Amino acid sequence: MNGKVIIFSAPSGAGKSTIVNHLLEKFPELEFSISATSRAPRGNEQDGKEYYFFTADQFRQMVAEGRFVEHEEVYPGSFYGTLKSEVERIWAKGHVIVFDIDVKGGVNVKRIFGDNAFSVLIKAPSVEVLRQRLSGRGTDSPEAIEKRVAKAASEMEFAEGKFDYVLVNDDLETAFREAEEAVGRFIR
Repeated sequence: MNGKVIIFSAPSGAGKSTIVNHLLEKFPELEFSISATSRAPRGNEQDGKEYYFFTADQFRQMVAEGRFVEHEEVYPGSFYGTLKSEVERIWAKGHVIVFDIDVKGGVNVKRIFGDNAFSVLIKAPSVEVLRQRLSGRGTDSPEAIEKRVAKAASEMEFAEGKFDYVLVNDDLETAFREAEEAVGRFIR
């Protein structure tokens, strides 16, 4: 393994996907790493576009075969991971891999790739702002939102001091600018 990787991690509602999508448009040398999962597709998700979808049994078999760079059982029976073939596919093009993964996965990927990795933790300015953003989506019940907020608090505690750069997404335009500058320094 020899290329560069950029890792973006954040609790749900911090704005990670919005910032990652902005950077992918801004830097043509970046390419999104499609994660593998054992969960079922949601909405219009397509295999090979948003995720590579596998059954839990298929996922476990692939883990046993050593086909993952990293993987995590996020919830019982719900696996997520990065296929070695995905990393090789992107590096073969000479691109920099962009990971959009949960906080634990981000810490694991940084450990695996070391100095070839730049890890960014995106945070909402406060728990209350995070709660408002999650509520504003209109996709989760109040109970699910509180679960996500509690998970976010534990992720932030776990992440303390484990990322190369912490980006507080208070104002989106400012966050875009800061992310562009940080990523630009790493890939140039």
